[in-house]
Amino acid sequence: MHHATTAPAISYYDYIIVGGGTAGCPLAATLSQTASVLLLERGGSPYGNPNITDLAAFGKALFDLSPSSPSQRFISEDGVINARARVLGGGSCLNAGFYSRAPSQYVHAAGWDGRLVNESYRWVEKVVAFEPPMKQWQSAVKDGLLEAGVDPYNGFTYDHLPGTKLGGTIFDVDGLRHTAADLLRFANPKGLTVMLHASVHKILFKLKGRRPLAQGVVFRDASGKKHRAYLKSGPKNEIIVSSGALGSPQLLMLSGVGPSAHLKAHNITVVLDQPWVGQGMSDNPMNAVFVPSPHTVEVSLIQVVGITQFGSYIEAASGEPFVSSPTQKDYFGMFSPKIGQLSTVPPKQRTPEALEQAIKAMEALDPAVIRGGFLLEKIYGPLSTGHLELRTKNPNDNPSVTFNYFKDPRDVQRCVDGLKVIETVVESKAFSQFRYDYLQLPVLLNMTVNAPINLLPKHANDTTSLEQFCKDTVMTIWHYHGGCQVGKVVDSEYRVLGVDNLRVIDGSTFNYSPGLILRPPL
Repeated sequence: MHHATTAPAISYYDYIIVGGGTAGCPLAATLSQTASVLLLERGGSPYGNPNITDLAAFGKALFDLSPSSPSQRFISEDGVINARARVLGGGSCLNAGFYSRAPSQYVHAAGWDGRLVNESYRWVEKVVAFEPPMKQWQSAVKDGLLEAGVDPYNGFTYDHLPGTKLGGTIFDVDGLRHTAADLLRFANPKGLTVMLHASVHKILFKLKGRRPLAQGVVFRDASGKKHRAYLKSGPKNEIIVSSGALGSPQLLMLSGVGPSAHLKAHNITVVLDQPWVGQGMSDNPMNAVFVPSPHTVEVSLIQVVGITQFGSYIEAASGEPFVSSPTQKDYFGMFSPKIGQLSTVPPKQRTPEALEQAIKAMEALDPAVIRGGFLLEKIYGPLSTGHLELRTKNPNDNPSVTFNYFKDPRDVQRCVDGLKVIETVVESKAFSQFRYDYLQLPVLLNMTVNAPINLLPKHANDTTSLEQFCKDTVMTIWHYHGGCQVGKVVDSEYRVLGVDNLRVIDGSTFNYSPGLILRPPL
């Protein structure tokens, strides 16, 4: 790995990969076996950063809003606070570490070769997938799901199977994270050059002939110095964009491939009028319920999952990192509900007796940690979609993105059904030791409504209408996708339609997401 400041002004390679995330890293390792590859990553290295590597520090990288942070915060036009990776290894450096294979139906629908997909899974799993320990909280969730009828129990498995299972994790037995960057150990070091802090500003096209021909990229190093990398002459040499669901459509637009009217409005020369670039943006909505516990619970991330028949996944996380940040008072999402005595009781139930009971319960908690955890549901798909547009011509700036969460009523119904399962789990015999009996679902919902989880306005019926609760408390779990979808922007081989020597291979090509996978090499 090298800092881009050491890159020559001009260089030549067989393949140029833009983005060192969960697609770019395995692609670079594979292609380097027989070709010269340049991997350009806009962020730094994940190694030596305990906020990335340590399970106990989960969330701290997301709290870091500095320019050098491995996480770049963005807020969708919907008002949901989100994050995009800015580090070698991509989202696998920031997420909750759950690992699972995609459903076989998904693989078939995508047109992938099932045998090659399974080989790719095994190749990835040698390095980044482990069986997590299942302690008290996760065991109670597992048994509660089975009581709720999310069966059968499939044990520990990477496979996507309806029912309840213990999935994989990218944290090893010592609590250390293994990211997609670890897959670079399979690379041929003589064939691979990795440049860090290399921000690609533009793809260069040769416009002579019938179709635009991608021939190189312009990138800047951390000091702002400009560099150019070109493809060597060869029939199979290509530029591969793997910059993620925000970065890939953004880079195509900045390079002149996108909706012509939008490009002209930003004074960008149109190389190809491609109206589908930036369309089909989706983010699998997540809604969570915080459950205070009378007992100390272990620190656990996503391990047990209930895969329902109606398209909702039920998961859980527990312990201090998932509940609060000692340094970031205004953080969002499932990490920091502020448990106030009044907010634990809906207004209509605020009798003196109920308030006294709530105060005693909260005072009984260990002041160093808020005991408890989250039960969350996220939906398959989703069916609701939005779009992405440029804000500026600076690739380091976030584009404008709208996901239109819950615009399709079928997504709302999946959320409601998922919350009903969560209620059954919380009230189950298996979960009884981790709940206060007097904190019924309306009270738990009220805790979430009063937490700083997003920028959406709240409504008076949030705790009485599950439909409204879903809409008003929606969060992300970082499975956003779309913008360069197969059949619209790229073909079935991920080649960009209408131009040569250019592919997009990452989550931006997905038409929908199963919501569970760490992406294998496509």
